[in-house]
Amino acid sequence: MMGLALLLMQAATAQADQGANDTVTVVARPTPFAQTPATMVVEPVAMMIATLDADGDGKTSRAEMETGLKRSFDAIDTTHQGSIGYLQFADWAERWLGDRNALPSPFDVDRNNDNRITLAELQAHFSRLFSRFDRDHDGAISRPEALTIRTIPVDANGPTGPLAPKGERRRDRK
Repeated sequence: MMGLALLLMQAATAQADQGANDTVTVVARPTPFAQTPATMVVEPVAMMIATLDADGDGKTSRAEMETGLKRSFDAIDTTHQGSIGYLQFADWAERWLGDRNALPSPFDVDRNNDNRITLAELQAHFSRLFSRFDRDHDGAISRPEALTIRTIPVDANGPTGPLAPKGERRRDRK
């Protein structure tokens, strides 16, 4: 503590010795620039499928996806009932898709409408999604296949739409 007080006294003395005419310039951090709106995004299910790439080759095979889905399902079905309710599905979605409300919804996955979701129902739903993402039909989802290309720019307020002709206001903005 004594050393800190001595250091502070030395700093104060040094400032007094410099004189009153010296100026101190305070530089603020530069204002961050606005980021260009993303034109490529990843749906939560595509992001999850990409993370299930067990061998690290940059592609997720159907077998890797099914194995990963079982592991994710088992992490939520801790009582080993073989099915999870909609609230547990929301826990699963938050953990593996990033948000409790991310698609797919439990209503889409629960094919027999018994308010329970089995591993088989989850794997069947993801199998349909896998087929949609596998655009080159090679049996694996690559990173480029997981991307969704936006056709119109989007900012924090939603779609920005096409630019209005010079001198006119766009109708979707006030």
